[in-house]
Amino acid sequence: SGGSVRLWSDYLSVRLHPKSVYVIHQYMHDGDCGCLEAFGQGESLLQDPGCIEELEDRLHFYVEECDYLQGFQVLCDLHNGFSGVGAKVTELLCDEYSGKGILTWGLTPVTSSAGDSQKNFYRLMNTALGIVRLASHSSLFCPMSLCGSLGIKPQPPVTFPYINYDASLNYHSSAILAAALDTLTVPYRLCASQGSMMHLAETLNFSGRKVVAAWASVPFPALRGYSLPDALGAFQQDVPWQLLSSKQGGCCFAQSVVLRGICKESPVSSPPGKQPASPLRARESAEQILQHYLHARFPGAFSTAHVLQQPCYTLPPYPQFFSTLLTRQGYLQDKPPSFSSAAVESIPVLAALQSSPVLHTLLHRLYKDLQKLNTRRWASFFSAGVEQDDFQEALQELRTLSQCYETGSAAAESEDEADSD
Repeated sequence: SGGSVRLWSDYLSVRLHPKSVYVIHQYMHDGDCGCLEAFGQGESLLQDPGCIEELEDRLHFYVEECDYLQGFQVLCDLHNGFSGVGAKVTELLCDEYSGKGILTWGLTPVTSSAGDSQKNFYRLMNTALGIVRLASHSSLFCPMSLCGSLGIKPQPPVTFPYINYDASLNYHSSAILAAALDTLTVPYRLCASQGSMMHLAETLNFSGRKVVAAWASVPFPALRGYSLPDALGAFQQDVPWQLLSSKQGGCCFAQSVVLRGICKESPVSSPPGKQPASPLRARESAEQILQHYLHARFPGAFSTAHVLQQPCYTLPPYPQFFSTLLTRQGYLQDKPPSFSSAAVESIPVLAALQSSPVLHTLLHRLYKDLQKLNTRRWASFFSAGVEQDDFQEALQELRTLSQCYETGSAAAESEDEADSD
């Protein structure tokens, strides 16, 4: 059930090399005290020469084993002191390996509205500082969460039509984010891939837009036996994915979309002289079908499409929280089987990274929430190492970052607001 599972390492089946682990002994994991809870605490850890030396030693051990180093993936909590750790790590990577890709994923668990006010405000301030600092030292930064919002006002968690997950269990929410992350990174991670980390970053981060939004459909809703044109054709009015970290969606400037686990067979060609039943059926390859769909749904946006035949595997320890309408391969059935069905072993997944105007809303709301905050009430946060002036400067950087994603009317509203300020 996952009720007794607390840590990711409870399910770890891979043996870790001693050089791949660095334990922070100064702080306890979870608990009521001694936690790494403020951005400044995390930053201070990596200002210790001994800590930096240890990290560099481990890093060089692996870098020297690489035939071709594309870059680094940094997965980092945003809501606690690891936000500060991640900021200093990305700064170190940026200084030591300039020209290499640094893709950073800022992760946040689903938070309860019943939490105490100090934790809530710490979460808000850690998140804002993390976004600004991580984005500045990364090629691309992506916040990932099943929270309905990153701001102070709690929103219901993101829902998926064919998953019945318990948002209070990190075991469940992290499994969904892992399926999305595993899919999003396909364009530069597979041996057959043509692009690199830097290539992906450069297609999305133009005009100062170093923050991207992640979307996912877990599982992608496809009926068993249907072709790719049929599966995509069922979503002409609305896209079949959910935004990870907010509830809103819309247009985009640029995107990288990956679909996996759907049959790549070519659609049946139409008889000579007869028009195809759908424009999607006129395309020859699976990538062309997906590309045509994206151009139709997002006219004017720069879109890249990748189709992978391999599904996302959901064997143990992946949680079995799927709808009874799914087959063992994760395809939809018209009705649940009359007998107890076997566990879902794999699912098709669609995931996208987008540079999108939705990020203006996400970042600007966080800025507005913090602007209203009386920071004098939270002196303990600043005693951990962040100066008040530095925090205010980071807030302005957050606002500037949000303005990179404005379009038309939103930009006009922002100018009016600036005048009133």
